[in-house]
Amino acid sequence: MSAPNILLIVSDDHGYADRGVQGIHADVRTPALDRLAAEGVSCTDAYVTAPICSPSRAAIISGQYQQRWGGQWFDSAAFPPDDVPTLAEVLRDQGYRTGYFGKVHYGGETVGDRACPPHHGFEETLYGLAGQSFGRLNYLHHSEDAVSSYGQPAAHHMAVQPLLSGDEPVEHEGFLTAEFGRRAAEFITGEDERPYFCMLAFNAVHNFCWQLPESELAARGLPAFRDWTPDVNDSFAEWYDDVIVPNLPHGREYYLAQLELMDAEIGRLLDLVDDNTIVVYTTDNGGSTCNFGDNTPLRGTKYTVWDGGIRVPMLWRWPGHLPAGRRADALVSTLDLVPTLAAAAGATVEATDGLDILPALSGETDAAHDTLHWDCEFQWAVRSGPWKLSWVADTPDTQHLKTYEHAPMGNGWSLTNLTNDLAEQQNHVTTEPALATRLQTLHTTWRTKVGLPPLTVTM
Repeated sequence: MSAPNILLIVSDDHGYADRGVQGIHADVRTPALDRLAAEGVSCTDAYVTAPICSPSRAAIISGQYQQRWGGQWFDSAAFPPDDVPTLAEVLRDQGYRTGYFGKVHYGGETVGDRACPPHHGFEETLYGLAGQSFGRLNYLHHSEDAVSSYGQPAAHHMAVQPLLSGDEPVEHEGFLTAEFGRRAAEFITGEDERPYFCMLAFNAVHNFCWQLPESELAARGLPAFRDWTPDVNDSFAEWYDDVIVPNLPHGREYYLAQLELMDAEIGRLLDLVDDNTIVVYTTDNGGSTCNFGDNTPLRGTKYTVWDGGIRVPMLWRWPGHLPAGRRADALVSTLDLVPTLAAAAGATVEATDGLDILPALSGETDAAHDTLHWDCEFQWAVRSGPWKLSWVADTPDTQHLKTYEHAPMGNGWSLTNLTNDLAEQQNHVTTEPALATRLQTLHTTWRTKVGLPPLTVTM
């Protein structure tokens, strides 16, 4: 049988509850993602490696914990070293044509460096370097005229710089979600007979979600909202507080509109791909509740090591190889994308922290990872089986996130059993001290393995 095509879709800040199939919110309409769930496998216990985008995305592309090269938070996030092969390089060397369309944010990228898709294995590209604009890409404007019109520093904050194809700037005035979807469709239907690997990294549903086409605003009865400009709002920080929970009027409606429009692009792609195509959907970190995402029934938000910050939707579809409508509760991670997709393509990856989870997806086994780890320096967590131990310091980082991003972080030690306490409300540190110590030891050992210094706070 010929090698499968691969379509990997990564969204941005998508709330765990915000899919129609979850049945939590009647106003959430995601028919394409619901179709993926009906025709494939939904991973109920899927995790990213960090509660923020940059370090998480480095693990997605490499299959290794980003802490191996020091990536713990925004200030230390970085693309994998040159000797770490990317998923695109693995598949390219296996005879695939490779395309990348969407957001790039691995750290502080500059045009032409290895973090840019054309320099780590992608042949055809259209992308924006979100690391140059606070992790954002504007949904509507990407041109030199927009940069001049907004002026500095507003152009930087509102992320209106031109996109890139290869290393060359590309101007685009129009709805970016639709353009990324269009370019992915164009790549998928190309005449090249090689199997394809298409990575589609939407900037949706990251803030600022009011940046919608005028036709969509009119159709939904939503008012336009003004981007930040210093002549109207002197302080970006004060303006920013007005555009997140709970202050932005119609905030949830803007967010859901962006989600629906992204879902529509996914639906168009599903109509194009054939049965010999693996389609994977996931997101880069837990939903951003300050941007009106909802992570019910999980506790926490993006930025936190509560499960709301690190547990994500993950859907796999491969007709004839994976069952339809299956829910898999094996402990899996976005670390597993590289070894699993490589194995499906007939390749092997020598150095990986992930697993080939096709047996767990198909139901051949219920097992995957025994233990997963998260470490942001000022907060960390370990999950082993149903038990999860976390520690959060009371630092300027956590205080800033609590006030600026409206992200309560917790404080101190927490030990929870996720089987019967998915919302992480019951703390067993004092009643299960031996178990807490065992999990701390697991994390201490892991830190040594990936090259981090010893823990500074222990029980």
